[in-house]
Amino acid sequence: MRDLVDGWPFWVVLVVFWLGATARGTATYWVGRGVRAGGARTRWAHHLDRPAVARAEGFVRRVGPPAVTLGFLTIGLQSAINASSGMLRMPLRRFLPAVVLGALLWAVLYTTVGLTVVDAALGRVPWWWLLVVAGLVVAVVLAARRVRRVADRS
Repeated sequence: MRDLVDGWPFWVVLVVFWLGATARGTATYWVGRGVRAGGARTRWAHHLDRPAVARAEGFVRRVGPPAVTLGFLTIGLQSAINASSGMLRMPLRRFLPAVVLGALLWAVLYTTVGLTVVDAALGRVPWWWLLVVAGLVVAVVLAARRVRRVADRS
């Protein structure tokens, strides 16, 4: 991966990663919307009209955008969160700002920390940088937990 971006200005790599992550997150959302629309035409459609589904949709409309944004800081959950947002019909006016911000967070982290980890694994950067990376990851996790607690209180 590093070979693909060597020689590019930092801001170009950042913008390309950001646009790619935004496109992927939005495409996953639309796949979820399509699954939901397709499910409405099957024999299981009556399950989509249950009160529990309506409550879940209401919850996603209210609380979902921070989950979308923070989902970009996870490994393995990001696609599930974005697809679920589509399946549960999160309004685009809430989803798009969340996905744009989350993709920007991901692009900044991957452009700075992520590529450094790759270089360290390949022996191009001293291993002590991994300690710096670990410290940054811990700081992001603690900040995300604090934001979540503040959001839960309000």
